[in-house]
Amino acid sequence: MARDANPIEHLIDLMARLPGLGPRSARRAVLHLIRKRAILLAPLAKAMADVAQRARECLNCGNVGTSDICPICADEGRANGLLCVVEEVADLWAMERGGTFKGRYHVLGGTLSALDGVGPEDLRIPQLLQRIGAEGVTEVILALNATIDGQTTAHYIADQLEDRGVQLSSLAQGVPIGGELDYLDDGTITAALNARKRL
Repeated sequence: MARDANPIEHLIDLMARLPGLGPRSARRAVLHLIRKRAILLAPLAKAMADVAQRARECLNCGNVGTSDICPICADEGRANGLLCVVEEVADLWAMERGGTFKGRYHVLGGTLSALDGVGPEDLRIPQLLQRIGAEGVTEVILALNATIDGQTTAHYIADQLEDRGVQLSSLAQGVPIGGELDYLDDGTITAALNARKRL
């Protein structure tokens, strides 16, 4: 029997492509969904169809939502001059989970990478520069990953913002809460030591 003729196998194949799921995990998930089809599978299928039809990228910041302008950008209370630059939407959502940042965001859509042929024009850097003037941004917080590409991107953005009259900052890096020094890599320990503060 051809694989395409079996919808269950086709669903397993599709789910196995999701991050964090391999073929075995996808098979278990599909079996669970089938067993709970009334309370899980049918509502999940409906929700996925709804998201497929309605999801869109915010025209302003690059967040994902169901309207052209996301709720964060539409919230006038968050127009306080703070703009947090992140690599991907998942990073924005992680920042929002913390509930402490009350400004707006800008999603770059990746990082600069010479090896992968990703230049400034492939990211949302021109839109970032445009927003800084248009929205009265006073501080840009670079919340980019502590990778070589992330740091390269941060340096490029810093160079672009040098004469724009905005304060530039980055997230502190170092020992995580609950972290033990013995389990940390050398780069993290170095960053933590360099960012030490007086008690």
